[in-house]
Amino acid sequence: MPRAIPDRRFEDLVATATEVFIAQGYRRTQMADVAAAMRLAKGTLYLYVESKEALFDLVVRNADREGPMAPPPVLPVPTPRPGATVEYVAGALAEGRSFPVLEGALGRRRSDGVRKELEGILRELYGILARRRRGLKLIDRCAPDHPDLAALWFQGGREYLLEMLVQYLQRREPHLRSFPNQRIAARIVLETLVLWAVHRHWDPAPQPVDEQAAEETVVQFILDALVRETHP
Repeated sequence: MPRAIPDRRFEDLVATATEVFIAQGYRRTQMADVAAAMRLAKGTLYLYVESKEALFDLVVRNADREGPMAPPPVLPVPTPRPGATVEYVAGALAEGRSFPVLEGALGRRRSDGVRKELEGILRELYGILARRRRGLKLIDRCAPDHPDLAALWFQGGREYLLEMLVQYLQRREPHLRSFPNQRIAARIVLETLVLWAVHRHWDPAPQPVDEQAAEETVVQFILDALVRETHP
């Protein structure tokens, strides 16, 4: 007879485990920590997931899920085979490498208005980062405990986007301010976007900030820092 699952139990499990893994990292997180955060007995947690590896895999796949989450067909969720979580992240990164506005700008030799073009790029990236912030923060926090995941994340994820930004700065160089090192400039742009779209939500001493005001301020700040002033 199938075990009855309380409404929203798996949504609560994913949300709570995500926050615990983010706070403590993969290595330090224990099943007892997640159970305590959910106010469950440790043994009860094992009715839903077979192991910490199974819980982490479940969280990685569902951290940014929107809407109701149906219970998995098999309970407890089994421990994934070795490498399965990394393979999933690799596939997700490959599917997520879609930046139409940035790619469109790189496909044009010239721009009729660099400030407007760059604004579109910044808003696209900020929006993507904001929508995926839990999954991004989770992987970023836990990658140091997973060498394969770290290599995939920092080389296949961050470096891929950073290289695209470097190419854009180089292509629009006549219209942008001059910097000693464009890769450093591109990294500052990316880290500023990530800080405000992702990391600030886990600031240990958060200040209330309107979401729209955060995006508007970040976009305007970067535009003013990069685009040359034009005079009539």
